[in-house]
Amino acid sequence: MTSRKRGKERIVPLDKPAPKRIGKYILTRELGRGSTSTVYLCHDAYRGRDVAVKLYTSSDELSSEEAEIRRRLFFNEAQMAGMLDHPNILPILDAGELDDVRYVVMEYISGARPLSEHTHPDHLLPVGKAVEVAFKCARALEYAHRQGVIHRDIKPGNILLTRDGDVRLVDFGVARTALGGLNQVRGLIGSPSYMPPEQLTKHITTRETDLYALGVVLYELLTGKRPFYGDTLEKLRQQVSYASPMPVHRLREEVPPELERIVNRSLEKQPGRRYRSGLEFAADLSQAFKQAARLRQQLVEQERFRQLRHLSFFRDFAYPDIWELLNAGSWEEFREGETVVRAGELDQSFFVLVSGCVAIQRSGERVGQLRAGQCFGEAGYLDEVRRDSSIVAAEEVEVLRLTATAVDRCSSDCQLRFMRQFLRMLLARLSS
Repeated sequence: MTSRKRGKERIVPLDKPAPKRIGKYILTRELGRGSTSTVYLCHDAYRGRDVAVKLYTSSDELSSEEAEIRRRLFFNEAQMAGMLDHPNILPILDAGELDDVRYVVMEYISGARPLSEHTHPDHLLPVGKAVEVAFKCARALEYAHRQGVIHRDIKPGNILLTRDGDVRLVDFGVARTALGGLNQVRGLIGSPSYMPPEQLTKHITTRETDLYALGVVLYELLTGKRPFYGDTLEKLRQQVSYASPMPVHRLREEVPPELERIVNRSLEKQPGRRYRSGLEFAADLSQAFKQAARLRQQLVEQERFRQLRHLSFFRDFAYPDIWELLNAGSWEEFREGETVVRAGELDQSFFVLVSGCVAIQRSGERVGQLRAGQCFGEAGYLDEVRRDSSIVAAEEVEVLRLTATAVDRCSSDCQLRFMRQFLRMLLARLSS
């Protein structure tokens, strides 16, 4: 909700310094400031915990209409105290008026940041994470809708991403509840860029309007752009009502077709063609998440294949043979200083060093090194013997670990090429 006067947006400051405490809540520092309120980090001495307290700002400059809107925002949000209990909705713990100060107390999550930080093209979330965020929001909206609450202002700024990657919906100040009442905020409220046609033109808000807004958020998380823009409200209304957004894959080609289909359905002009419930939206996102995970794995495997085929060991291998060995072996990564092979171990693994550099150590002394494309562990591969040397990562390394049992499961042609190259490498090692 933005406060407007004479057509221009402005932030109204407090007309006097914030109090040092409100009842049992001791104000510590400011966390954020909006057009109608300021949020402070506070300490609840009675419960021994930190909380976030939103103070609704006041000023003599406010018109009677603006003052009434702020009063309704406060009472509307205060009504939510204890009403919504969901892991992805920031709970409202308390609310009240004290010495003409209206406040709402919320759970404080250290390090949580608004999702709007990930709506820029150069700072996007991975596709899978964007889907996970939208999935959790859809489930949270399903819960809120079942309690008779329509949020009416779903946007990245009202979604928090915690340090551990979890999600919280916040700011139910303009929500519409089944209880109704005189404190409901009416008219065009919320953020127009996230509103569907019926909300922009007729001020109709239903659960479908929340889900449409979530579709806009998902589009923005995936592409770094909003689907519709307009310099004025009228131009935006025309875009939302009649224009088609740029296809998601044109802006980010890694987005799978199934996920793009979900985004397109969520942005349909007609409410009846959109998702009818958060549960339905979440179910499709769950399938898209699995598809995105499969796509990520395919991309990883393609990159690993590319790395292998450029190594000297695989120079004479046909592409299908490289794929067979990649699938038969184990791809492992080691950080600098980690031991890949330990002296004295019984191991029948053969290693191809894909990237990085490893040190060969005997009795704690470094006696040599190997670089990408070279191999080690051939003696253990031929016969189970104790390793006489340790192999330690001198930097971050990637290796392909192969065992005789794994190679035996490959095709005859693949086994033949492998043994030919293995013996060639072994003879070269012995001669040196």
